Amino acid sequence: MTADPRTAEPGRALLPTATARRTWTTLGAEFRRRPGLSAAATAVLVAAATGGLVAPWVLGRLVDDVIADAPVSRIAGRVAVIAGAAVLTGLLTAAGAALASRLGETVLARLRERVLDRALHLPSATLERAGTGDLLARVGDDVAVVTNVIAVSGPAFVGALLSVVLTVFGLVALDWRLGLAGLVAAPAYALALRWYLRRSAPYYARERVATGERTQAMAGALRGAATVRAYRTEDAHVAAIAERSGVARDLSLEIFNLHTRFGLRINRSEFLGLAAVLVAGFFLVRADLVTVGAATTAALYFHRLFNPIGLLLMESDSVLQAGASLARLVGVATLPDTAPSAPSAAGRRGPAALDVTVRRHRYDDDGPLVLADVELRLAPGERVALVGASGAGKSTLAGIAAGIIAPTDGSVRLGGVPLTERGEHAVRRDVALVSQEVHVFAGPLAEDLRLAAPDATDAELLDALDRVGATTWLRALPDGLATAVGEGGHRLTAAQAQQVALARLVLAAPAVAVLDEATAEAGSAGARDLDRAALAATEGRTTLIVAHRLSQAVAADRIVLLDHGRVVEQGTHSELLAADGRYGRLWRSWSVPV
Repeated sequence: MTADPRTAEPGRALLPTATARRTWTTLGAEFRRRPGLSAAATAVLVAAATGGLVAPWVLGRLVDDVIADAPVSRIAGRVAVIAGAAVLTGLLTAAGAALASRLGETVLARLRERVLDRALHLPSATLERAGTGDLLARVGDDVAVVTNVIAVSGPAFVGALLSVVLTVFGLVALDWRLGLAGLVAAPAYALALRWYLRRSAPYYARERVATGERTQAMAGALRGAATVRAYRTEDAHVAAIAERSGVARDLSLEIFNLHTRFGLRINRSEFLGLAAVLVAGFFLVRADLVTVGAATTAALYFHRLFNPIGLLLMESDSVLQAGASLARLVGVATLPDTAPSAPSAAGRRGPAALDVTVRRHRYDDDGPLVLADVELRLAPGERVALVGASGAGKSTLAGIAAGIIAPTDGSVRLGGVPLTERGEHAVRRDVALVSQEVHVFAGPLAEDLRLAAPDATDAELLDALDRVGATTWLRALPDGLATAVGEGGHRLTAAQAQQVALARLVLAAPAVAVLDEATAEAGSAGARDLDRAALAATEGRTTLIVAHRLSQAVAADRIVLLDHGRVVEQGTHSELLAADGRYGRLWRSWSVPV
């Protein structure tokens, strides 16, 4: 598996794309999981392709019968065979297409589930580097491309391939000299296909990347619509979307032009092959080496290749698109599982010590140094606040402490055990991260809360909400815990959504809680209420807080001041004020009353 060397934008690395070998291996494994359906689809499609050879062969015999002045009964019998073969072939073709579509849809459904499963377990840092647009393009656009090929082009493509193979075999079996004449077209077809593939494959890969870039731009603008309007940057975002859409459009037009030129080369190959068969048949009949009927059958066989070969070559663009999309899907589906341990609903018993060592951290090998020489130890039950100017590295350090980001050079230990040795499920169970970007899932409020504790009773849910101060607005909901929230339901305010996130934290009962500006979205009106909710939710737990307001730092057992990725001061609020250093100056500039 390889990562695509292109990026959606500078500094953004796309999710990996599987190699052709890995893609075929994965697909083969999925087909082998359904041997009965795979065998049935193959057998019926082969039978349908074989049935298509009957009519030309019988028609050739019919020509010989007419020349020999055969009785009408024989001619009528051959006509009946042709009609019966046509009906049977049509039925077999329809049945084969249905079985192939069912098999393909089943395999695609399984692959789609694997992609979604891996996507939901991707580390946050991986998603941040790749961008959600790349992932959305894969589970959306790429799945749509593959689905269209499986439902429309796939069965016809497989049937055409079988028809070509069996027809060529029948042509050679009829007379090897006529078969050789037909093969004159093979180099022309091969050159046409080679010309097309060399030019089209890079276009399709670039088109999929361009689609991901367009989706990324649209998703970013829609997610931040309120901010975009507030800063009046609508025109800039529309221009960015238009630019990336234009790139995707231009690539599609170039592919269409390439496809048209490819069709002309196919037509020339067809003419060359049919002319060769007719000329060879003429000389062989004149030399009395084959009958007129055999020459007729050979010409019909080759003419019969026009549609399947044309379909194979003309649909190769769809297959190439599907292949590129499949490689992107398999690239996600076969990402290494970083969560080998089984999930557990119960957290650790009581708080635990957290030791964070970051000798250096960069997001890119040649990128700027984000953190350096950071040694941070949180005793069991201790509350530590990170403060500093924007860009000081607070959120990065919080992400490393939560196990979301792997430090370039460093380690994180929980209770003396490195997080890398605990497994993803254990880390997510024992270390919980709550950021300012919380999400309320569509559905009943109770189901949203039970994401953190699936077995929690209604009483436990109510207790968690009461602990974070959400009782007042909960009572105002029309159906209480059964009220549908999120998209299509009751819309919660930003502060209420944060309280739901903090209630999930209470229910999850982790050993360590990391709050990355978790109350920043409340605004001044609900700031104190959310600060109290955060204190209540993290009571008795080892807690690391990225302070959005210095009032949050006052309540901490210890304050750590970061500047340009380094710890420059630490101590209690009183100690740092008495030292009259950077924190003291920062406190005075904020003018936050104690």
